[in-house]
Amino acid sequence: MNPKSPLFLRLSDRLDVYLRLMRADKPIGTLLLLWPTYWALWLASDGIPDWTVLAAFTIGTFLMRSAGCVINDFADRDFDGAVERTKNRPFAQGQVGKKEALLLTAFLCLLAALCLIPLNHLTWLMSLPALFLALTYPFTKRFFPIPQLYLGLAFSFGIPMAFAAVAGNVPPQAWILFAANVLWTLAYDTVYAMADKEDDLKIGIKTSAVTFGRYDIAAVMLCHGGFTLLMAVLGAVIGAAWAYWTAIPIVLLLQYRQYAAIKSRLRQICFETFLANNRIGWVWFTAIFAHTFFAK
Repeated sequence: MNPKSPLFLRLSDRLDVYLRLMRADKPIGTLLLLWPTYWALWLASDGIPDWTVLAAFTIGTFLMRSAGCVINDFADRDFDGAVERTKNRPFAQGQVGKKEALLLTAFLCLLAALCLIPLNHLTWLMSLPALFLALTYPFTKRFFPIPQLYLGLAFSFGIPMAFAAVAGNVPPQAWILFAANVLWTLAYDTVYAMADKEDDLKIGIKTSAVTFGRYDIAAVMLCHGGFTLLMAVLGAVIGAAWAYWTAIPIVLLLQYRQYAAIKSRLRQICFETFLANNRIGWVWFTAIFAHTFFAK
């Protein structure tokens, strides 16, 4: 196809819009979904995950995160233009229609469903509540005072699914890890919401940052503390090797730095602090990887 032809230019333009809708240019959401899924895969497989299962979860996570972003923008299409951080998104700029977004969401979900083919039936069954949570989360901001908690459930379902895919069951340690990740998600997404708090108050969107009010920082640190405590409980349950425990002081230091940063409540600093949670994800992955290596 001629790269200068009207058809090529039209297709290129639509692809660019769709990729921005999917946040393909902003991988932080995919990474924050992948880390807990990888924690679970490595624990469930004793450090040797099957490459087919690993590929299925990696690709499926990217696709479902992308679908969640599209449906989120669809749900927020009447609000994003009034929020500084989201005013340049495709819906806010009038670059995409409702039907296009819904069809793209369905297509991404279909591709994600194909990733389930090599997995067992229990994983298929567990994908149903995961799908429901992912697609309904954006609408909870209309009525639920802490939608970030709902997001935590959605962002954590890869954990029991990973155990189900590897072991054929979901043991107690999977649910400890699930609860820990719910608290971590609530912590970092509240920081994310703090960046938009001023705009969200004006337009009436419900977020944990709005609900917690002046106690937002205390709530963030309480959730971070609960997350780290549950990861310590998990370590005790699995009889973690010494390498696992080295993550705790590192993570505590990273969490303290987040506390020191968000005290300013400045929009850009809160957003950058949210991004910094990727470090906590890979620190725990490194610790779990090292545990499975030294425990053999």
